[in-house]
Amino acid sequence: MGPADALLTAGAGLLAGAVNAIAGGGTLIAFPALLTTGMPALTANITSSVGLLTGYAGGALGYRRELADQLDRLRALGPPAMLGGIVGAIVLLATPSDSFRALVPYLVLVSCLLLAAQTRLAALVARRRAAAGGSGNGGSGNGGSGNTVTWPTRIGIFVAGVYGSYFGAGLGVLLLGVLGILLVDDLQRTNALKTLLAFGVNALGVAVFLVTARVAWGYAGILVVASLLGGLLGARIARRLRPALLRTAVITLGVTVAIALIVRN
Repeated sequence: MGPADALLTAGAGLLAGAVNAIAGGGTLIAFPALLTTGMPALTANITSSVGLLTGYAGGALGYRRELADQLDRLRALGPPAMLGGIVGAIVLLATPSDSFRALVPYLVLVSCLLLAAQTRLAALVARRRAAAGGSGNGGSGNGGSGNTVTWPTRIGIFVAGVYGSYFGAGLGVLLLGVLGILLVDDLQRTNALKTLLAFGVNALGVAVFLVTARVAWGYAGILVVASLLGGLLGARIARRLRPALLRTAVITLGVTVAIALIVRN
């Protein structure tokens, strides 16, 4: 790894951590940067997942107050989320490198579509909560606010976990969609639950990746530090910056990368 590659990775990690804190989609920055260094697509995906894990941990820690009375939900949804993370990681490792490289542009486009739908999805969640006639702040129990965690919710979380561990971009949006549609609660509490589940999915996936030793450790180490700093910075920027603008920029970058990869393939 030369100085230029190290600098590129550090910059991408810093920006990815900030983007994840503000609007989501940091993988769409870190992953293409690793590809630019000449890294194979499969290794770049795994290295990106390992390097960006610290950002998810920081987000979950920041939501500890909203998570305090959702322990029953976590007990119900944690196992399917983490099982999905393990399954997704195993499927990724079983995918031939050439096949994964061919899939990457379309995975990037799916991630862009998820990010593009994020605002409308949040609005849908808010309307459902309003229609339920309450803020959802009260109550604990399996679903909080009188909601039970149903099997469709568990299955949706499992599927999201498989996707997130296979290719992480857009995982948070997918989890928010499942939780927001199938559980009625305050958006901040739903977002807190989503953040911790996303951390669990990525942590289990990373654990599988570490066992296989298919990680570019030098790059991953740079991403770990840079994304953590970016996450802290992003939390401050989020108060001043319109997330929609940043989300549009990330989507534009993702579509550009996808087109370039399709042309290259």
